[in-house]
Amino acid sequence: MNSSSAPAPVRTSPHATEELQAWIRGTLGTIRLNRRQALNAMTLHMVQAMDRVLRDWEADDAVQAVVLYGAGERGLCAGGDIRAIAQGTDAGAMEFWTAEYALNARVAAFPKPYVAVMDGVVMGGGVGVSGHAGIRIATERTKAAMPEVRIGFSPDCAGSLLLANAPGELGTHLALTAGTMTGADAVLCGFADLYVPSDSLPDLLAALESSGSEAARVAAKFAVEPPAAPLAAEQDWIDECYTGNDVEAILERLDRHSAPAAGNAARAIREMAPFSLSVALSAQRAAEAEPDLATVLRRDLVMAERMIGRPDFREGVRARLLDRDQPHWTPDRLDAVDPRDVAWTLAL
Repeated sequence: MNSSSAPAPVRTSPHATEELQAWIRGTLGTIRLNRRQALNAMTLHMVQAMDRVLRDWEADDAVQAVVLYGAGERGLCAGGDIRAIAQGTDAGAMEFWTAEYALNARVAAFPKPYVAVMDGVVMGGGVGVSGHAGIRIATERTKAAMPEVRIGFSPDCAGSLLLANAPGELGTHLALTAGTMTGADAVLCGFADLYVPSDSLPDLLAALESSGSEAARVAAKFAVEPPAAPLAAEQDWIDECYTGNDVEAILERLDRHSAPAAGNAARAIREMAPFSLSVALSAQRAAEAEPDLATVLRRDLVMAERMIGRPDFREGVRARLLDRDQPHWTPDRLDAVDPRDVAWTLAL
């Protein structure tokens, strides 16, 4: 993604790296995630560099707005570098998650217009650096998800708060099935604010360079009405089936429902880690009851520390991302999940 405007003086951030590129042109600070071969998945060093850049730009009067996007056309960010986290130590994992959630909080509280271009794949930690932004842009290429239950973890980066704020039970459906949103779905579910065709993005970036503090108004000029959101057509049966705090009861309702998509959802859920499903549902209900970002992020950090000590996370990464075979979950059945363990995993 390149600006189509004439070159202007550029000031590179002293905190920029090859993988976390950051510069100022005009009144705009630009951050580009640059790990194309890994779908721009973020390492600890990238998270730390981005945090330093944003901290500097908060105090820099020359920067009146910030934009974030990913290098290449495949996606903004596929999340944290899960392979590296799973293959490292528990202490290393916690260092990453502590830094990542602090960055999520900084993004949410950033005092200047922060534009997140959610083009292509935006998952997990990619949602963390974009979904809490002030101006969130989806495109026809957007594929947004919080798919952590697939790898024996639970939606983090305050993703449970975003899911909780989606209309009806759409967020519950997305959390338990690890479902993917289109750009139109992302707008419907409150993960994005504007829908901009991807071929307009270069002109948008050029316009933002001189937008000053009017970045929101400028971005809105490039937005179009999104197409019909696929999830909107499914909401009736989703709202019927996903109520309550019991994953097994949700599965029973899905099994009984006449909508073919309900049966597909039930089959998808049964592929996920049983303990992760229970934690994800409980975390989302907690976020619904107390929709406070700081509290949700504290709970995510507690959850991460307690779940990294369980076998499911590393087993999920091994099976889903490395060996591409069937994971062996512990426990392997929902009826074997102890509610006391779930409550302890999320207890602040």
